[in-house]
Amino acid sequence: MKKIVFLSLFVFLVSCVAKPTMSVPADVAAIPADALVSSTGLASKVLQVGKGTQKPTASSNVTVHYTGWTTDGKQFDTSQGKEPISFYLSQVIPGWTEGLQLMVAGEKRRFWIPGKLAYDGAPSRPQGMLVFDVELFSFK
Repeated sequence: MKKIVFLSLFVFLVSCVAKPTMSVPADVAAIPADALVSSTGLASKVLQVGKGTQKPTASSNVTVHYTGWTTDGKQFDTSQGKEPISFYLSQVIPGWTEGLQLMVAGEKRRFWIPGKLAYDGAPSRPQGMLVFDVELFSFK
């Protein structure tokens, strides 16, 4: 009996330190009718309004939280549960470079990124359209 209790506690603790899983948005399978779609095919929808009018440029360093899903609802990456991450927009997939330039600080947006603006066939990466929730904290 003690072994079962210990094993159950161990499994519970391991699951607590594992990568957090956010609930899958209902609209990951397809771009909703109310999303904005750019000429490149990038679609987005504001989930939380930000502050101000300034937006990052393609060379900005941004600080964000994000979660990514494939269109079948599988979460493949997230920064949730960790410190927000910072990177230059020139160093990420084209869909992020384009999409984050639409945002202002404090904004949270959902992106539907077509494969050609995502990993475009790169091995060991999710393929096809990807869906990301991104919250932009700051940029410089």
